[in-house]
Amino acid sequence: MKTGVLLAQLGTPAAPTAKALRPYLRQFLSDRRVIDYHPLLWKPILHGIILRARPRRSARLYKRIWTDAGSPLLLYTQAQVAGLRARLGADFHVLPGMTYGEPSIKTAIQSLEGMGIERIIVLPMFPQFSSTTTSCVYDAVYRAAAGSTTAFGHDHKRFTPALRFVAPWYNHPGYIRAMQKHLQRQIGQLDAQPDRFVISFHGIPLRYIQTGDPYRQHCEITADLLAAAMGWGDDDWTLSFQSRFGPEAWLEPYTEDVLESLPAQGIERPFVFSPGFVTDCLETLDELGNEGREQFERGGGDPSAYHLAPCLNDNKNFLDCLAELTRENAVAWGETPTRPATPA
Repeated sequence: MKTGVLLAQLGTPAAPTAKALRPYLRQFLSDRRVIDYHPLLWKPILHGIILRARPRRSARLYKRIWTDAGSPLLLYTQAQVAGLRARLGADFHVLPGMTYGEPSIKTAIQSLEGMGIERIIVLPMFPQFSSTTTSCVYDAVYRAAAGSTTAFGHDHKRFTPALRFVAPWYNHPGYIRAMQKHLQRQIGQLDAQPDRFVISFHGIPLRYIQTGDPYRQHCEITADLLAAAMGWGDDDWTLSFQSRFGPEAWLEPYTEDVLESLPAQGIERPFVFSPGFVTDCLETLDELGNEGREQFERGGGDPSAYHLAPCLNDNKNFLDCLAELTRENAVAWGETPTRPATPA
C-alpha cells in the first residue's frame, strides 16, 4: 500500500504584484492562529488599512527576490519534493502543500486521495513548533482530510485518510548534522573567518510564549545544539528574532537591533543564518539579505563584509534527514519500507 507524504510549507504569492499579494495576505492574516485578535477588532484594521497599503509594499519586496522561474520558496520546495521522492522510492508519493496560496494543502490531499492513498504522513517544514505555523498546518490538513463544520453547514466527507504528523524536529540529529556540514562549507568559502555568528529565527509575540507556545524553547535548543556542533563558544554567536509586526512586544533580542549594534562592539565580519527557515524566502533573501546588510551598514559596518548563509533548501544532507524523518514515521505504522540507495 503506497503511503502519501505531504511536504507542508507556509506558502507564497503567485506573483510579485499587489494583485497577487492581496488575496495571499488576506488568507494569511485572517488566520487566527497567526493574528489572534477578535475579528470585530482585527477585520476592520485588516481590510480597512493593511490590505489597502501592504500589498503594494510587499510586492516591491518580492520583486527584489523573484527569479525568472518564479517564487524562490516554491522552486526550492519543488526541489525538496523531487529529492525526497528519489530517496523514498516507489512505496511513497510525495506532494507539496501550502497553508496559504497554491499549491494548497487541500489540493494536495485531494490529489493523494484521488490516487487511492489511504495513509498520509504530514511533514511540516517548520523544525521548531509554533502555534503560528505548525498548528496552521494541522488545521489545514484536518479541514482537507476530514471536512469542516461551520455555523452555516459542514462538508460531507465519507472517508478520511489515516494521518500521521511528523513531530517537531528541532533537535533531530540529522537536522543538526545537515546544518553543521552546510555552514562549514559556507564558512570554508569565505576569504576571512567571521567574527560573530548571528542565529536568527522568525519572531512571534511574547504573549504567545507566555500563554503556552513552546517556540522559544525549541529555538534555543536548536541554536545550542548547532553551536555545540560547530564548536562555537558563548562569545562567538548571538541568538535573535526577526520579522516583528504590530505594536505588541515580540521575542527579543530583535535581529535588526542586533545587526545594527555589531559595529559598535568591534564586529566587522558577521555571518548570519536562520535555522528556522529551511527554504529561502522573502524573510531570508530580502529581510536578512538586503535589509540586514543595510542595518549592519547603518551601524557603521562594511556591507561587503556581511555574509548571509542560504537556507538548507535542497542540500543533500538535509534531504537525507527528511527521508529519515519520513521513514521513522512510516515504521510507526508497522511498516518497514524498502530503503533505496541514496542518490549521489
